[in-house]
Amino acid sequence: MKKVTIDPITRLEGHGKIEIFLDDGGNVKDAYLQVPELRGFEMFCRGRPVEEMPRITPRICGVCPEAHMMASAKACDALYHMDIPRTAKMLRELLYSIFYVTDHTTHFYALAGPDFVMGPDAPKAQRNILGIIHKVGVEIGGKVVGLRGMCHELIKKMGGKAVHPVGAIPGGMSKGMIEEEQEEIKKAGLEAVEFAKFTIQLFNDIVLKNKAYVDLILSDTFTHETYNMGLVDENNHVNFYDGDIRVVGPDGKEFVKFKPADYLNHVEEHVESWSYLKFPFLKKVGWKGFVDGPESGVYKATPLSRLNVSDGMATPLANEEHDRMYKTLGGKPVHQTLATHWARIIELLYAAERWVELVSDPEITGPDYRMIPTDVPDEGVGVVEAPRGTLYHHYKTDADGIIQEANLIVGTTNNNAPINMSVKKAAQGLIQNGEVNDGLLNMVEMAFRAYDPCFGCATHTLPGQMPLIIHIFDHQHQLIQKLRRD
Repeated sequence: MKKVTIDPITRLEGHGKIEIFLDDGGNVKDAYLQVPELRGFEMFCRGRPVEEMPRITPRICGVCPEAHMMASAKACDALYHMDIPRTAKMLRELLYSIFYVTDHTTHFYALAGPDFVMGPDAPKAQRNILGIIHKVGVEIGGKVVGLRGMCHELIKKMGGKAVHPVGAIPGGMSKGMIEEEQEEIKKAGLEAVEFAKFTIQLFNDIVLKNKAYVDLILSDTFTHETYNMGLVDENNHVNFYDGDIRVVGPDGKEFVKFKPADYLNHVEEHVESWSYLKFPFLKKVGWKGFVDGPESGVYKATPLSRLNVSDGMATPLANEEHDRMYKTLGGKPVHQTLATHWARIIELLYAAERWVELVSDPEITGPDYRMIPTDVPDEGVGVVEAPRGTLYHHYKTDADGIIQEANLIVGTTNNNAPINMSVKKAAQGLIQNGEVNDGLLNMVEMAFRAYDPCFGCATHTLPGQMPLIIHIFDHQHQLIQKLRRD
């Protein structure tokens, strides 16, 4: 049996490799996504004062620290039995909306965009953000860099730091907003709305007007019919910061809707010996392996999933784009993995619109941006929608607020099973008779890239012992010994 290895896989947050196994006929028998890194944040959170968690957990990752800060702060609110003031909630959601604009922009232009702008089989040296700028023009590149810079400055202003912010704390936010800041942030939000509209038009021109790309998106090679999960508000509209968790079946009908605190009644985690990532599944359906369909408990929690579980978007322009996408692709739900890129830029527009709504509210400059915890802490669950999926933080403390147990299920972990399924199906659909080239392997990578995986915060299980490979070289750089434990 022949093995094809993609190592490292590219344009993702973290490190990973894909192992593809070919049978004697040169066709794909199996394929796996493996992550060769272990973080184990759940373990070293134990014994820490719980109020430190919104400062510690953002350091899991530099890509979405705001998501961990918010989920952690919400878990702290819950275990101290606090319903924080409206001004505090709006300030948190505003910061989070700004972060979403930043994160989705990064993925679309720097990680996913090269596959469509440059083409999936373009030379390696051109499949990157510099290749995009060269093809579409320096002006567009300047817009992307300028927007990200503006957003990071606003995150620094509201959260204390441009990376690993610390502004969300138990009971609310560490600082409020003055009217001068409100006007500045509103002006920036209006610019973000225009940028999101520009991005959608760019997607229309480059992707939707290219029949080859549309055929690729709609192909069976990149299609999986699973359950979908996401946060929704009281109107079943997409919400990133707060709400109930809704799950719909492969047919699009509601399967269950539950409060974040009840997640363990509905989600369980499966473990495989070959991965540091767990594989969550729907407990009431059960783990049936890496398979599609209503009998399998596998679910997705992606931007496309959030749109699939919703009845629409809560802002007008994003809702128009939501309706256009589903009309174009034949109705709800959509199971084509590559359509996640379209859903992501619809969310980009929603985040920008929501940004403007929140900062325009007169109460956002109010004095009630924090309340002091007074109850004895015990147990709390905080949930937000991270850009790459539903994020759960669950803490149990003693009466002094010292963490005894911590459980984190992050977006990439929620998507771990479908990511592996997507990689295998793409490999099976693209590699025939042993013919392998760089373009085909990049298209296999496109299967995981649509999920925007982030492995830094996703690795929480240690199967047996830590693998270790040591190469020993002499002074002439010749390999003289290889030691391994794996």
